[in-house]
Amino acid sequence: MGVVEPTPRTVADHVERVLAMVSPLSSWEVTPAQVVDGGAPAGGLAAADRTVPSRAVPVLAADVYAARPVPPFDHSAMDGYAVRGDDLPVSGDPVTLQVVADIPAAAGAARELAPGTAARIMTGAPIPPGADAVVPVERTSTGRFDPASEPRPGAGTPRGNTVTLARQARDHIRRQGSDVVTGSVLARAGEELTAPVIAGLAAAGVPVVRVRRRPRVAVVATGSELVPSPMPTRPGEITDSNSLMLAAAVRAAGADVVRLGPVPDDPDALRAVLDGVVGHHRERDPGTAHVAPAGSSDHGSGAGGAGGSTGRGVDLIVTAGGVSAGAADVVRAVLSAGNAGPADDGTGSDRAGGRAGAVSGVDLAAVGMKPGRPQALARWRGVPWIAVPGTPVATYVSFVMFVRPAIARLRGLAHPSAPPDLRPAAIGWKSPRGREQVVPVHVLPHGVEPTGDGHHLSALIAADALAVVPADVEKVDPGDPVPVIPL
Repeated sequence: MGVVEPTPRTVADHVERVLAMVSPLSSWEVTPAQVVDGGAPAGGLAAADRTVPSRAVPVLAADVYAARPVPPFDHSAMDGYAVRGDDLPVSGDPVTLQVVADIPAAAGAARELAPGTAARIMTGAPIPPGADAVVPVERTSTGRFDPASEPRPGAGTPRGNTVTLARQARDHIRRQGSDVVTGSVLARAGEELTAPVIAGLAAAGVPVVRVRRRPRVAVVATGSELVPSPMPTRPGEITDSNSLMLAAAVRAAGADVVRLGPVPDDPDALRAVLDGVVGHHRERDPGTAHVAPAGSSDHGSGAGGAGGSTGRGVDLIVTAGGVSAGAADVVRAVLSAGNAGPADDGTGSDRAGGRAGAVSGVDLAAVGMKPGRPQALARWRGVPWIAVPGTPVATYVSFVMFVRPAIARLRGLAHPSAPPDLRPAAIGWKSPRGREQVVPVHVLPHGVEPTGDGHHLSALIAADALAVVPADVEKVDPGDPVPVIPL
């Protein structure tokens, strides 16, 4: 039998055990354009594993360094006139200069600016040699540029024009490398490839970056009482909402999902589904414990899903329900039987005989958390398996506390389990001593307040965060600081 600890373990301890089961996935190189456009990355994995879904936010697997400075050259920060500072009187009195050139933003190398002359210049245009200041057009006798006469590439050089201007306090020039220096770190491994980072890569001339493969997570709801949505229910039947909720949560956490079930309370049926989802006897990617082709799918197998095979591997299994100590708790039955059998040798074969050899590392736990006390961890043919309770609120709370950090670790995020924020309680409430109470709350400008009964799905629907009350707190008073995890 799996070991059930007499004293419930803490949430932090269980998070550590979850994170110890998983590691960042393999990586490959992509161009910034491929990340945005969803194209195939260059090299790394087999063709079926290469697609970067357009909705994904990849995580960097290596630090990224600037290949060139930003800005790449000295350029004007204003529409105005490029001048030589020596031509402007120190007294600030205006001076009239001959306008000898037009420099649009798309201009190439400009000629050197001779003493006593000025060049009309647009924002972003290169500063001509010899010039060391730009006087904004609003500060000159011109006052403004006529759009019809604005500088354009190939428009020629103005003749006979003059401009009267005075010395300015600033030079209005953005210097080469003033934003990013060549060789400086643009982003670190473990950070998401966000839109600003992608812009920085393009601006700094970074041709390719190394990103982690997107995780693929199997979601399995268990329970003979469950029927697939939206099938009508009969007395004693319940619509399977857990697999839909978990699938949506997995996607929001940055992974692809395979949704299976509901699976009846039959150990053989559950074993067959697990074998199918991990692609038993498949070939493995040497860079990871198992192959998990990228791309997204949501295969609801319905009531007939037991025994079906996706033909593809996954990086993580999440089951909902059947983890308590009841007579019909199928997940616990499979884990307990497996824990008594031969260990998984990591090859995916049952060479020791029987299905018991498919499961290893069984950890049946009682966690000091409400809701979500019964939890379990294991590996099915080497694939990490997190088993959570089946009550919908407990299912989702367990996802946020344990599964979401596991997905973050698989993605390669530097901080998979970030500390919660501290917010004041807007109202008071009671909490069970000895267990960390996880409460659906609404974040208000003046604090947080529970959205209803913690066991009601409606309270979770109305929440935008979870408050985590420490185990030694029996009563939360208004104004007390409460750890809060955004949803």
